Amino acid sequence: MKNIIAALIFASLLFSAMLAETAPGLKAGDVDPKTGKVIRYWAAPMDPAYIRNEPGKSPMGMDLIPVYEEEDGEKLPGSTIKIDPVTVQNMGVRTAAVQRMELKKSIRALGTVTYDETRIYAVNLKFDGWIDKLYVDFVGESVGKGQPLFEIYSPELVTAQEEYLLARAQAKSLTDSTYPSVRENAARLLGAARQRLQYWDLENEQIRQLEKKGEVRKNLTIYSPANGVVIKKDAVAGHFVKAGMHQYEIADLSRVWVDVEVYEYELPFIRKGMPAGMELSYLPGKRLQGTVLFIYPFLNPKTRTVKLRLAFDNQQGLLKPDMYANVFIESLIDPAALVIPQQAVIDSGLRKVVFVAQGAGKFEPRPVTLGLEGENSTFQVLEGLQEGDSIVTSAQFMFDSESRLREAIQKMLEARTGPSAELSAEDLDMGDMTMDN
Repeated sequence: MKNIIAALIFASLLFSAMLAETAPGLKAGDVDPKTGKVIRYWAAPMDPAYIRNEPGKSPMGMDLIPVYEEEDGEKLPGSTIKIDPVTVQNMGVRTAAVQRMELKKSIRALGTVTYDETRIYAVNLKFDGWIDKLYVDFVGESVGKGQPLFEIYSPELVTAQEEYLLARAQAKSLTDSTYPSVRENAARLLGAARQRLQYWDLENEQIRQLEKKGEVRKNLTIYSPANGVVIKKDAVAGHFVKAGMHQYEIADLSRVWVDVEVYEYELPFIRKGMPAGMELSYLPGKRLQGTVLFIYPFLNPKTRTVKLRLAFDNQQGLLKPDMYANVFIESLIDPAALVIPQQAVIDSGLRKVVFVAQGAGKFEPRPVTLGLEGENSTFQVLEGLQEGDSIVTSAQFMFDSESRLREAIQKMLEARTGPSAELSAEDLDMGDMTMDN
């Protein structure tokens, strides 16, 4: 690109030189009597970095052509360049103003709907027994809190009921005892028998029915502890089950979690409690709103991602575990940031530069310090620009080549020590040029 632009520039200069023959013997700084212009230096048509103070031949055998002060433009500071309006128009140069506006960061990620672990309930027993009857007999069935799940026969439970009825009868018969200690012991025995039933998860209503009827029930009914959906079932009619074995797992799906992984460079834009949106493929055009519930405190070393936990309301039952979802998180970085479009920045890897239009065809390369990248391919500007500056958003790479070329020539002119001294592209690596003043 640099060679093409340089060739175009000096082809124009060559054409100008062909139209006006220069008197022999003229050197840099002399006035050409043919044109009345001051010769700044002599340059090779195909190698603009090859310059001399006097006419001669280039390494390729071509005649050097004069470069006049007027052609090279006025004395411009640093590596500022000047281009005539016609060339600017032909190059399709576009500019944009540096604006102060909200800087936001949008993060998109793929999420997976899962259960809210705080709303999963396990149904198990604290005694051994045999399951006699099932009321809920398949996974996926919806249950309500207090709904019967199954009936179980347990000899231990039968014995505990009998002990409670005996303790209750004894306490009642000793109510009129003249010995306070006897009454107290009977009351303590009754309380202990009742507490044993409660420890085995008998509900108060079941104990009241036992007291009311005075009959021991062979089977005990186990009820659902919450509203939800059965997600696991091990209970089978006729099976002997031991204490502690899970018979059912019930999940309340009125609220669900969504697991999302974001890259580590996106982590500074995420905080606990911020809003998050979600879209599902089977609900096109509908965006659900939730919140960031938790940010995991560790990183996946293989994918360099951090896991997030989002919470979404699911009262309507639209979200089902293991669904895929497109998650959107938008973070406000700065409510009044200085913002420029990404295409205006020339990033060499060592520094970042934009070209500022100064009017009258002048364009100044200006180093900038950039902050965070926002949405719509915008960058936050920390140093180097002010609000309202007009910056180039297209063809700036051509400007960069021309600016580097002119700066290099200027440095070579300043470094010359004799009239016959020569510097070419081999003497100065054009790829390593910078625009430092």
